[in-house]
Amino acid sequence: MKHAMLVAATLAAPLGATAQEMTTVNLINPLPRSANFYPLIAGEALGYFAEEGIEVNLLPSSTTLPFIAFVQNGQADVAMLDPTEVINAVSTGADIKLIYEVMQNAPEGIAVLAESEYQSIADLAGTTVGLVSDRDRNTMAFALGTENLSIDDVTTVVVGEAGPTLANALGSGEVSAISGAVPDWLALQANGIEIRLITPADVTAIPANNFVVRSDRIEELRPALEGFLRAWSKGNHAAVMDPDAVAAMAAAAVPEEWENPEFGREFLDASIGMNVSVTEQIGAPQPEAWAALQPRLVSVGAIQQEIDPATFIDSSLIGPANDWSREELAADIAAWRAENMTE
Repeated sequence: MKHAMLVAATLAAPLGATAQEMTTVNLINPLPRSANFYPLIAGEALGYFAEEGIEVNLLPSSTTLPFIAFVQNGQADVAMLDPTEVINAVSTGADIKLIYEVMQNAPEGIAVLAESEYQSIADLAGTTVGLVSDRDRNTMAFALGTENLSIDDVTTVVVGEAGPTLANALGSGEVSAISGAVPDWLALQANGIEIRLITPADVTAIPANNFVVRSDRIEELRPALEGFLRAWSKGNHAAVMDPDAVAAMAAAAVPEEWENPEFGREFLDASIGMNVSVTEQIGAPQPEAWAALQPRLVSVGAIQQEIDPATFIDSSLIGPANDWSREELAADIAAWRAENMTE
């Protein structure tokens, strides 16, 4: 059943948890524990981080400092950066390596009313479009660029993140479209607005979130990084095998996202689509995608220059990250389901 839930909100001990010395991996990413990054939740629930001797410490994400600063000063062992942050960090001399692509499909996009006359990005020329925040300007610029248009071909207005405000702006016709991301689409729908996405494929098919580490710490951290990425990859694939089980794990780990079960499940399902890798090996960096992306980033002023992906990509951890058995994962999920769920 799609909405199968837990027997109890308090879970049993994670599968595979053992009494051993744990290594803390300090991670900074855009959110606290969330279904948006469900591989962490699933990996913890199934005991995979514990099996690897890894305890993940999420650093506060509400900082005003760029995440790369935490990697450079050593407070964070691993940071999750978007493509612009990666390129700009390398351009300004940060000695980092991209070791794993967390999301190979972008959560950002362009939404219009379901019954809207606007069928493509080209139709938005000459209209007023809404930005959830200033950071969504680049997404709109990318999208317009696929039709040989620029951001100057539309009028932009920041409408804010509140669901009712978004709903009023789009529903009233104040804006023709909204440039935002998956949580914004769910917020619109929760406020009675049916939408349709007109996001060009070139905008979504990018390595949207990526793990980076300081280059001079890779060897020091290698055993911990291998275990961390292996557990993350197994948690990632758990949703491919059994999304209902992962939904139950997420509902127990972050109940505040599941006060409305339908909203929680829609959020998870959207997140699964972004997290599941398009590459044969989970998380494998795509140099060709990085090379293709950069001219667009330059054209909208998001980065100042193109950087050879070979200078910042290190794929040496991808083999260990994928060194595990699908059959064993399926058995572990079945065991967790039998102990924690009821149909």
